Amino acid sequence: MRPQLEGVVNEIGKVISGKREAIEKILLALLAEGNVLLDDVPGVGKTTLAVALSRAIGLNYRRVQFTPDVLPSDLVGFSVYDKQNNAFTYRPGILNGANLLLGDEINRASSKTQSALLEAMEERQVTVEGQTYPMQKPFMVIATENSVGTAGTQFLPYAQMDRFLLRLSLGYPDYDAQMDMLRRRQNNNPMEEVSCVLSKDELLCMQKEAMAVTSKDSILDYITRLALASRAHEAVEVGISPRGALFLDRAAKARAYIEGRDYVTGTDVQAVFKDVCAHRVLLKEQIAGISVPLLLDELIKNVENPDRHSIRDIFGK
Repeated sequence: MRPQLEGVVNEIGKVISGKREAIEKILLALLAEGNVLLDDVPGVGKTTLAVALSRAIGLNYRRVQFTPDVLPSDLVGFSVYDKQNNAFTYRPGILNGANLLLGDEINRASSKTQSALLEAMEERQVTVEGQTYPMQKPFMVIATENSVGTAGTQFLPYAQMDRFLLRLSLGYPDYDAQMDMLRRRQNNNPMEEVSCVLSKDELLCMQKEAMAVTSKDSILDYITRLALASRAHEAVEVGISPRGALFLDRAAKARAYIEGRDYVTGTDVQAVFKDVCAHRVLLKEQIAGISVPLLLDELIKNVENPDRHSIRDIFGK
């Protein structure tokens, strides 16, 4: 991993023990200019991770606790009439001025409020009464939803799910990580020890470099064949969308960049495939004995990896 990113991982590791893989995936999403959905039980550190990330990179952090009474205008802002100037004045919402927005328990918000996030997540802007207001750069949404305690919650619509680059789960810490967490919090708050080790300008430069990583036609062909295979599978109701294929390419580029390469391999695509695509695939209800993870494993197994051609070219096999 690149030294600057290793520093960020180490800083976040001061408050989140034993979750290096999840931290690296969130950094991958940030480099790919994507959004992350954290789907997990309460109390495993979802909010803590977001705060630590913002501190380690010096991002402007905003948090909204979603409840049914949160309005779209709370997020995107609204216009009020100014009698003195005889004109309407725009009052910014929570999204404005944020580099990192934590949307806590997004599945408790109304459908209308959830929809207010779509433009910001996809186009990095909000539109209020015909006027467009760009988000600050960089901009990222980390949304959380709890898989238990579902009273008062609703499923996220497919259109909303498709806006998230990755869907991740932190899971419970193991014994060593749990003990480390308890020790660190005996006499102080480890969050106070998190330092800024990467500036926003450095991050923006790294995002541009990550997107400049080369995906050859063989890689684009591989991604296309994976997407088409998902749509054609007999157990699938909705397969990988065109947006999903684009996100798969972006995530693979970010992984290659993290690994210090300026080109994407089939292994990069395979490494991010499940996290990028699992929440985009809907199965037919009448097909039993198969799950989305198993189906994605099947696709990886059956769709030929272009890396195999490279090995044959080198060794003549």
